[in-house]
Amino acid sequence: MHLRHGSEVRPVAPGAPSGNMQVVLLPLGGFMSETSSMQNHNVYESPLVTRNASPEMIAVFSPQRKHSTWRRIWLALAEAEKSLGLPISDEQITEMRAHLDDIDFAEAAKQEARVRHDLMAHLHTFAKAAPKAKPIMHLGATSMDIVDNTDVLLTREALDILARKTANLIDALGAFATKYRDLPCLAYTHLQAAQPTTVGKRAVLWTYDFVLCLADIELRQQTLMLRGIKGTTGTQASFLELFEGDHEKVRKLEYGVAERLGFSRVHPVTGQSYSRIVDAQILATLAMLAAAAHKMANDVRLLAAFKEMDEPFEEEQVGSSAMAYKRNPVLTERVTGLSRFLMNLIGNPLSTAAEQMFERTLDDSSNKRITVPEAFLTADAILDILIHVSRGFVVNKAVIAQRLEAELPFMATENILMTAVKAGGDRQDLHERIRRHSREAARQIKQEGKPNDLLARLNKDEAFGSADLSKALDPLLYVGRSVQQVDEFVKHTIDPIRQRYTGKLQHKVQLKV
Repeated sequence: MHLRHGSEVRPVAPGAPSGNMQVVLLPLGGFMSETSSMQNHNVYESPLVTRNASPEMIAVFSPQRKHSTWRRIWLALAEAEKSLGLPISDEQITEMRAHLDDIDFAEAAKQEARVRHDLMAHLHTFAKAAPKAKPIMHLGATSMDIVDNTDVLLTREALDILARKTANLIDALGAFATKYRDLPCLAYTHLQAAQPTTVGKRAVLWTYDFVLCLADIELRQQTLMLRGIKGTTGTQASFLELFEGDHEKVRKLEYGVAERLGFSRVHPVTGQSYSRIVDAQILATLAMLAAAAHKMANDVRLLAAFKEMDEPFEEEQVGSSAMAYKRNPVLTERVTGLSRFLMNLIGNPLSTAAEQMFERTLDDSSNKRITVPEAFLTADAILDILIHVSRGFVVNKAVIAQRLEAELPFMATENILMTAVKAGGDRQDLHERIRRHSREAARQIKQEGKPNDLLARLNKDEAFGSADLSKALDPLLYVGRSVQQVDEFVKHTIDPIRQRYTGKLQHKVQLKV
């Protein structure tokens, strides 16, 4: 067996003895390092990237964005240290600034194979690009001064994207709700037909869940803090040494770096890393978004089964490889599956936060590298799909009316009873007659497949002869304040969100599949 670093994998012919196997040690981080540009069809690709998430969100968690952000933090640290009197030249700062984005990933991969430390690999790579600045790069810092602060900066970008897209979804659902504010339909409790609502009122129920989710996303944006510059165990000892015991300069250094990175607040205390409770809070927010999406998607799937509503369906889209007639709700089915995945990610940051020992243990890193980006990529995909669906809903009014008509006579019986009593009937006698007629009508529907003939039965019953029952079946009599609730919700809840996101509600969704 041969052990080699950095060379390509050579397949062994079937049946070849195991002694001929060649094992290749590639840089840490999986089959290929983040710094590797190798791509081929023998390498696993995440469906979140290839099928679901938007290019915008994928870019946030890309190696380029991550490592160029590392360089920006190294630059901010050097600038802040220079401003406080450390011997760092303008030439060194200028050289660093000139190489923030031109990352030699091949060189970084080579360095990581050698040192087995991704941050040091990129530090060496940066130093090769800016050799005059090499002596002062990473001065006083530990890896988490760079890595954790980068994670916060990327989280800020990702939250901004999700907030904007959630606002777009709320806007789209609000427009749909307004359009169908007064279209009566069956409501369902226990998944059984119940007192009618309107299509628009049901839509604002979905919308309100996302309003609550947006509020939580915005809370995370507002409370997000930079880790700060705190050194190996959070005590800032190395920086205190750099500034010869000057505590005020150390404090100014931390806030100087924060301001250069666009933050006014840093965590007041940390160990080596910021509290991993923060990651749990953020993923809990995304998990709640997934729960809201799952609920809406399930409702749409059921409505599609009832044939009351459909997802948008492309002209050449295929519903089934076997059943050519099918029009499956594949988009909301995908939302359901993605939401299930996202909801179940929350256990990871909770366990990570619980299992950190003292100032920090490294078991957080391997899990966090997977969990946090995938949570954001999944949430991003869910929102794009739901925006697309909400802007293109197909409402089948005839089917909605037909299904409502089949159940409405039962729901109208209380009004029918009151009308007949006002016309001079005996309330107790009328109630018993309605009960018997309703049971027989229900029996015919369920056992013989006949239409609901309750109203015809009551019209033939002499006890109801003097009552005009024709108006009793107007569906709008039974939707309560549904129409008004939609109008009020749009005015007082959705419109303020539209105002806050003015100029950001024209998000163009481009689904990959």
